[in-house]
Amino acid sequence: MDKIEIKKFMAEQLEAGNSLSDIQQMVNEKFGKKFSYMEIRILAAELENIDWSKNDPAPEEKTEEKDIAAALGPADGQTIVEVSKLVRPGAAMSGTVKFASGATATWMLDRSGGLGFDDVNGEPTEEDTKLFVEELRRSLQGGAR
Repeated sequence: MDKIEIKKFMAEQLEAGNSLSDIQQMVNEKFGKKFSYMEIRILAAELENIDWSKNDPAPEEKTEEKDIAAALGPADGQTIVEVSKLVRPGAAMSGTVKFASGATATWMLDRSGGLGFDDVNGEPTEEDTKLFVEELRRSLQGGAR
């Protein structure tokens, strides 16, 4: 598997307006490897000459997404992290997260401290990731705020 070939494919898909979540699934199917959402996001960050505005939803779509997120859960913009009692194979710990933006994912922390997201619904932002790490720390320290 050639990293350059994967990046070229990703650039084409981004230019076509596909989301990183969709591209994650396409890359995993096309190249026969299971990339986490975070790995895809890191590869995408290395791409040059990408018009990221194509991947931003139109203003009315953002409103629809907020309406859907409000109907599905708390609308207070909180990041909710759950630590699973059953740890995924190869992980030191794992669980689920509902990001402040409304995106959701499963997460895992490997034994070397590497963090990965899988089954991502929506597009978590960098701020979502920061809030996730803060909330995970709070959860592991007994929920003190």
